[in-house]
Amino acid sequence: MTVSERIGVYPGTFDPLTLGHADIIRRGAKLVDKLIIGVTTNMSKNPLFTAEERMAMVEREVAAMGISNVEVVGFNALLMKFAQKQGASVIVRGLRAVADFEYEYQMAGMNQQLNPNIETVFLMADVSLQPIASKLVKEIALFGGDIAKFVSPAVREDVVARIAANGLQGDY
Repeated sequence: MTVSERIGVYPGTFDPLTLGHADIIRRGAKLVDKLIIGVTTNMSKNPLFTAEERMAMVEREVAAMGISNVEVVGFNALLMKFAQKQGASVIVRGLRAVADFEYEYQMAGMNQQLNPNIETVFLMADVSLQPIASKLVKEIALFGGDIAKFVSPAVREDVVARIAANGLQGDY
């Protein structure tokens, strides 16, 4: 009997990568032999960073965590097709709240219809990280707020530099 490598995919836009994402990466990497972080393009989320910049950000942060079984791959395709191409048997998703569960549950059901051989595994975010969302982190930063509690120091520098180049929003 041969044992095959268990490959997982953790997809997302990671714009920017938050401490919540890092927590799911750290924990998800323990569940599989190889975890592929699938950095996708979702233009409806008004990305602050390009796909290439987000991939570099994730690679840098994973290296800083010292996790060796993680690979970062960009994709712009149907998740299940991407996962199948990567040889994945597991999709890793992080959950923060009930609203996340309802959306992710529906997506997992649709994905199962597309490929019943790939399971979705939900990881609850650490309690201290549950309120963190990339969208909110960007909004706080765009209005001049401090995001140090939500992202690594290096990601904070990336966000602050990008917003300095683009300009703050609103009245402050």
